[in-house]
Amino acid sequence: MAVSSCPRVFPSFFECRSDPESSGAPKTSGGWQRKPSQSRFFGSQLNSASAQGAILRFPPNFVRQLSTKARRNCSNIGVAQIVAASWSNNSNPSSPPPAAASSSAAAATAATEPIAPIGDDVALVGKEVDLNANLNLELPLETEDKEEAKPSIFSCDGSLAIHAGERFGRGIVTDAITTPVVNTSAYFFKKTSELIDFKEKRKASFEYGRYGNPTTVVLEEKISALEGAESTMITSSGMNISTVMLMALVPAGGHLVTTTDCYRKTRIFIENFLPKMGIKATVIDPADVGALESALNENNVSLFFTESPTNPFLRCVDIKLVSELCHKKGALVCIDGTFATPLNQKALALGADLVLHSATKYLGGHNDVLGGCLSGSEKLVTEVRTLHHVLGGALNPNAAYLILRGMKTLHLRVQQQNSTALRMAKLLEAHPKVAHVYYPGLPSHPEHELAMRQMTGFGGVVSFEVDGDLNTTIQFVDSLNIPYIAPSFGGCESIVDQPAIMSYWDLPQSERLKYGIKDNLVRFSFGVEDFEDLKADILQALEAI
Repeated sequence: MAVSSCPRVFPSFFECRSDPESSGAPKTSGGWQRKPSQSRFFGSQLNSASAQGAILRFPPNFVRQLSTKARRNCSNIGVAQIVAASWSNNSNPSSPPPAAASSSAAAATAATEPIAPIGDDVALVGKEVDLNANLNLELPLETEDKEEAKPSIFSCDGSLAIHAGERFGRGIVTDAITTPVVNTSAYFFKKTSELIDFKEKRKASFEYGRYGNPTTVVLEEKISALEGAESTMITSSGMNISTVMLMALVPAGGHLVTTTDCYRKTRIFIENFLPKMGIKATVIDPADVGALESALNENNVSLFFTESPTNPFLRCVDIKLVSELCHKKGALVCIDGTFATPLNQKALALGADLVLHSATKYLGGHNDVLGGCLSGSEKLVTEVRTLHHVLGGALNPNAAYLILRGMKTLHLRVQQQNSTALRMAKLLEAHPKVAHVYYPGLPSHPEHELAMRQMTGFGGVVSFEVDGDLNTTIQFVDSLNIPYIAPSFGGCESIVDQPAIMSYWDLPQSERLKYGIKDNLVRFSFGVEDFEDLKADILQALEAI
């Protein structure tokens, strides 16, 4: 790479040498040394004619960070800091700070500004770049034109899952299609005055990795677009977001209402840990509206929290009705929509205040990442986020990238899983060796009519009871060839588990039955394998018992 006046672009600690051998640059075509005709420069800032043969000698760590491969995928903080210089140069310190770490406004503004290329892989916003400027990664400031970040051309969830937060709403602007991964634990300020501006909310910026990251902000924006939410926060797991939400929104000595059928670890937290804070819980059947009204009338309820559909029996809650009842009494409603996904159900549009997902499941979709998210109003999400900043549980930016990657195919995966699960539920219900099937898409499901009203698809999980005992069910599970015997659900690979063993084996049979967990219960999460292959595998396994 040929350059001209080195001190004008780089700080003085970068030594400019004309001897290629002393630079340590490899002589291969994939290294730093390039022919003059292959180089691209900073526009007017670099004069290649007066710098033929000049080689930059970088500190070793800088070379490592800006290797050809790293620059190409923009997945290190060295590149991100250079790209982010444009944020500092072009932001208006007098503008009000954002209420949350949103990236939409900056990208909407950046889309109208000229792009100056750097090297072969990264482009910066702005006409001129000064690498001596503050390289601090800043949060974009809000503008009145924020709606430009979500163009009307993206009217379908499938398109939003691919482009929201990125195509027109990404704060870091590069020529990469994929969102850069910013691997850093902290962000720096060039001068103390800038830090004071940040602390006094005259300037928005990232500060510490636990409080926000450019990669995770993009993911939050994408989920908000799908849920129709003002704000989203992402954390390290579904259980992390659930517990932080409960502690943030239910005061000490408060009261919450939840349902009998739910993820066991959620029940354990509500039953064993919240009482230590003086918090009591009323547990009702998902469809028992009368019990909810009684709880609201007899207690000062702060929150109604449930899954819909529930785990593992896929019961459904009338979100519109319970939201109306709770709001009359000043109680909030949070729906865990993990089984539904944002594509099959819009809990916020139905009246809920918050919607929660284990992003580990359908959002990530590849059984390779943990994450959890909460979406809702700016006010409520900020309240939960404040406690999250204290407790930790931040999502790693690499995990955020994996979830972003997974969401690109969310609509395709969910369409396939909805179709396979519904067809398989009907097949299982008609099979003589299956005693009962739990799936909201079946007319036999107790909330089928409700599911038809508030869902556009019924999900990819089917629970059913084999006609037999514990050992018969074990034989069925072990005879399957395609699904993995594992916890979790929602990924590309089919997963099967026997809840009596996978989730409740530490309890005696009599205790398991209190939760409706029979020894012959099977939970089958259908992946994206071909339906005919899955059908043949399940039928042969049933024949084996």
